[in-house]
Amino acid sequence: MKSNFKHRTQPYFFIIFLILFAPQLFAQDIEFNKQDEQLVLQNPDLVLWHVKALTAKGQILHVKVVDKDGKHHPVKAIQETENAQILDVKSFINGKQLPIKLLPKKNERYYPFKAIAEDGTLIDIKALGEDGALFDVVGVIKIGNVVHIRAVNPEGALYNIIAISPSGRTNDVSGIKMMKEEVEATFRGVPIFSHVKAITRQ
Repeated sequence: MKSNFKHRTQPYFFIIFLILFAPQLFAQDIEFNKQDEQLVLQNPDLVLWHVKALTAKGQILHVKVVDKDGKHHPVKAIQETENAQILDVKSFINGKQLPIKLLPKKNERYYPFKAIAEDGTLIDIKALGEDGALFDVVGVIKIGNVVHIRAVNPEGALYNIIAISPSGRTNDVSGIKMMKEEVEATFRGVPIFSHVKAITRQ
């Protein structure tokens, strides 16, 4: 009974935490205010939301595409209209927007969370921990048509993935499953399990 209560109430504590402390946390995050100025200038018609991992201790971790050379690239939720309830999530590499999808897990424990290059190459997405540590970002469980996406540290702790607007508003980054089939579509030769969106928390 005790563990069930904890499971049910955990999301509510997370919401209360964001309401009370998110503005202070985001203000302390230099990258939230300073990074990607050129990216914003190149996309004047878009509102770019930062994509972050949020630890249980309230730390905000950057979420980046990490290419084969180890270079980090932005991951953003993209707002094109006044409606911010459902936003696309993409990576920006060398001035190009690349889609981000969840892939079938096959024999893996979790659903891989990858950016897809124009030639179909899969590019890793990581949460950046302290001292240069890189944490996998994956789809951990599917409930209904929603796949919950988390960063996973080496001890197995799961961190929520959220999108943060320039004004401090937050959406959940989740997989959205549109079909019952395991493979929902094939994109650039890559089988897709689900699309990835930043969704307003209900």
